[in-house]
This record gives sequence, C-alpha cells and structure tokens, in this order.
Amino acid sequence: MSRRAVILAGGKGTRLRPYTVVLPKPLMPIGEYPILEVIVRQLARHGFREITLTVNHQADIIRAFFGDGSRWNVSIAYSLEDRPLRTIAPLRMVADLPDNFLLMNGDVLTDMDLGSLYETHVAEGRLFTLAATARTTRIDYGVLEVDSANRLVGFREKPEIKHLVSMGIYVVSKRVLDFIPPDGMYGFDDLMWRLLEKGERVHVEPYTGYWLDIGRPDDYMQAIDDFERYRERLL
Repeated sequence: MSRRAVILAGGKGTRLRPYTVVLPKPLMPIGEYPILEVIVRQLARHGFREITLTVNHQADIIRAFFGDGSRWNVSIAYSLEDRPLRTIAPLRMVADLPDNFLLMNGDVLTDMDLGSLYETHVAEGRLFTLAATARTTRIDYGVLEVDSANRLVGFREKPEIKHLVSMGIYVVSKRVLDFIPPDGMYGFDDLMWRLLEKGERVHVEPYTGYWLDIGRPDDYMQAIDDFERYRERLL
C-alpha cells in the first residue's frame, strides 16, 4: 500500500505579511521552487505517492499550481475548508484516511527522512508520533529572581533557555480521529492536552538535522539563504 501524506496548506500566513498579500504562504518561493513544491518533491522521494492538501485561503491558486500532482509522480487531492479550522480539525474532512498517515505543515523546510519516520511509527504501532528539534531562546533582559518580600535573591543576565519544539511534522494513527470533536476549530495544542488528559502515549522523535519554519519574515529570508547552501540535502 502506498504511503499517504496530508499537508496543511490553508493558513493565511499573517506573520509573513506583506509577502502573503499576493501569494499564499505555501507558494512563497525558496530558490526557484515554492516551499510547498519542495515538500512535495521530498515526499515523492521518500515514497509518499498519495498527498492531500487541506486548503482554504487562496485555494484556487494552490490548486492551479499543483493540479493532480502528475508532474511529481504523485497523486494530489484537495480538501477544501469552508472556514478556518486550525491544525487538527481539517482531518475530519479528509476522505478515506488510511490506518496511518504523515501530517505536516506546508511551510516547513527540513532534511528529515520522512519515510523513516513513518515506518518507525507504523512498526511500533504508535498512536501519534511528534517530530521535535532542540531550540535555544535567549531572553534579552536581565532576569530577576525575588522572594515573597520582593527581595532580590538571584539574577541572570540575558539567559538562554533550551527546549524541544514541535517541527510541525507528525505521523498519525487514524484512531486519533476518535479524540477530535465533530465540529468547530481544533488545533494541535487541543489534541495534545486531550491525549495527555486521557493518558494516551504521544511519542516524541527528536531530530538533530536541519529544520526551519518559514512563518516569520526573518526565518523566510534565512530559508532562502539556507536553501542554496543545503540544496542537495533538501532536494
């Protein structure tokens, strides 16, 4: 059975304005390719032959560019949202989901082996696999630690906090649909809280390779530079 991927491509890309006033975020160019085409090429290379794009904002432009996917030797279908549904709720509208499928954002640039992530998830019978990467956040202020009487008891000058963050790439068992409400918006954060509340296991798969979310203008400009540097790894 061929591998299936669902790509979330319905957002308005408000953080990337004014770039996204004309183009939907998934069609923002990285080198000579839109970011979403880079993702489609990667999926095809990793053996994903069926791709569903969940679309909303400027859906006609995305559909006109990608068509049926034959240019990339894949089959592309579309799931049209009649209103914004956030990250997870669009899965309710995708027809014929298989027992396991890859789910990812349409604005992620990475060299991760998506096929290997999928195979590991299936082999271990997981409910939900979450790809994660390490990031460091620097606080650009002197951080004060005070006691109950507002006396200074500690001080850190511009500390750095290291943490794992979601890469916007998941492998999902169809059983997850049982945890999604039948209507309304429902996001990744909502689902994580629900699974934790129910005691369900979410497997975090740390990744140390290249990853960038192009959601902000500075990250988008970095992605353009990085694409030329890592072209062979990314394509």
